[in-house]
Amino acid sequence: MIDPRAIIDPGARIAENVSIGPFSIIGPNVQIGAGTRVGPHVVINGPTHIGRDNQFFQFASIGEIPQDKKYRGEDTLLEIGDRNVVRECVTMHRGTVQGGGVTRLGNDNLIMANVHIAHDCIVGNHTIFANNASLAGHVIVDDFVILGGYSLVHQFCAIGTHSFSAAASLITKDVPPFVLVSGHMAKPYGLNVEGMRRRGFAAHTVRALRQAYKLIYRANLPLGRAIEELRAMASDCPEVGAMADFIERSQRGIVR
Repeated sequence: MIDPRAIIDPGARIAENVSIGPFSIIGPNVQIGAGTRVGPHVVINGPTHIGRDNQFFQFASIGEIPQDKKYRGEDTLLEIGDRNVVRECVTMHRGTVQGGGVTRLGNDNLIMANVHIAHDCIVGNHTIFANNASLAGHVIVDDFVILGGYSLVHQFCAIGTHSFSAAASLITKDVPPFVLVSGHMAKPYGLNVEGMRRRGFAAHTVRALRQAYKLIYRANLPLGRAIEELRAMASDCPEVGAMADFIERSQRGIVR
């Protein structure tokens, strides 16, 4: 299952049932879990730890050193979970000491062609990054996020769970959970109702989140007062509480 034309460093740890295509290069300090498929012309450098049943398409560059002038050759890490699909020409870089030392991709993500995930990014589970979406350094992306094609996310931004960015959005502020954003600069355009419908959210939860959105964006309330109103709703709808938590811990401010 390993093509004889692949180049694999003796220091790499390759599990059983891993397939590696021709002309791929697997460097030292790389771990690849069982059932993972590496296509042709893929480069994986380490330290990189890859879980089970992932698929890497041709010309992906995985675990390369970060594009950061502060990097001085430290043994930082890229961690990739299970069942991810990483399409053609994706680039994913290791972390930096200053950013915690780890770039992390969770489980069950679809990373489409030409996506870039920079150093120290933390990506959750069940996300979709469409073609040419890019994360700058230190970005946090929660579960079930969808980034439309050519979406760009500024460094240190946080993208909340179940949110959605339209194609070619430029995101320079944090995006609260469940919110749909679009534009250059990205602005809120309601809730990701279609995404919630597909994932089986109850009607009463969607109604509560609509009310929460109105409090944040349409009631002309100071943000602190809006958070107080969200807290009052949270006992009946934990998802509203999650929105309040996200906004309170935002470091860059939220899209407005």
